[in-house]
Amino acid sequence: MIYRNKQSVSSTTLIEKVVPILLFAAAFISVLTTIGIVFTLIFETVLFFREVPVREFFTGTVLRPLSPVEPQYSILPLIMGTMLTTIIAMFVAIPIGLTTAVYLSEYASKSARKILKPMIEVLAGIPTIVYGFFAFTFVTPVLREIIPGLSATNALSPGIVMGIMIIPLVASLSEDAMNSVPNSMREGAMALGATQLEVTFRVVIPAAISGIIASFVLGISRAIGETMIVTIASGSSKNFTFDVTQSMQTMTAYIVEVTSGDAAAGTTIYYSLYAVAMTLFLFTLTMNLLARYISKRFREVY
Repeated sequence: MIYRNKQSVSSTTLIEKVVPILLFAAAFISVLTTIGIVFTLIFETVLFFREVPVREFFTGTVLRPLSPVEPQYSILPLIMGTMLTTIIAMFVAIPIGLTTAVYLSEYASKSARKILKPMIEVLAGIPTIVYGFFAFTFVTPVLREIIPGLSATNALSPGIVMGIMIIPLVASLSEDAMNSVPNSMREGAMALGATQLEVTFRVVIPAAISGIIASFVLGISRAIGETMIVTIASGSSKNFTFDVTQSMQTMTAYIVEVTSGDAAAGTTIYYSLYAVAMTLFLFTLTMNLLARYISKRFREVY
């Protein structure tokens, strides 16, 4: 009996020593992978800027990488396409997602919440390529009936569909932030004579504002990094324009075009995709850091 107990203790001690090592190895692999990706982007981007001036890349308005006479490399048309589709997406996702979160958190009954929340979250499980074909084959024809001058590929249709895709993200994170507000705050406000609507907009939302804003920022980051929807529905025209009815190309769609085309390794156009990817990485990194800052800056302690 004593032998068995000693054996059990030794096994437990061994597990206690091995598990932290395995956990550290998993964390180290994640960090090492991230460092490898960043250094790859930096190295290839430096090679690109040996061929193309930095000023031309960030200030020019013409992107013609395949021109046989005088190829031009400017990221501004891609940034414009990315920003316009992202703005349209957030104009759809923020109001609908926030109102959905308010209803689920403050007004819906438990039975209604059990039915509605899974239905909303189904949207997050749909593959983005399906959203892309939905935008191209359904949303665009409907919009062309309303806007006769709308191009077959445009920035408006994928922007709207991206907003629909992001609704579950905004709604879920915002609802979680609202649910974290203690009921004592709601009950105290109602005891002072506040209505349900006043409690929602003057107590709950201000108390949960850090989580709500963080959901908005993460939604923006999600829209900036979206690939398949814009690749299918926004087209490949590298136009520097504010007209959302025209065909435009985003940074992610350009990366898909270059990697799936005939760009030979070692050419300027090949290295240009790394420069665009590095810019996209900086955009998304900034959004994530901003979300973390907002969450910490406005966090309520209960």
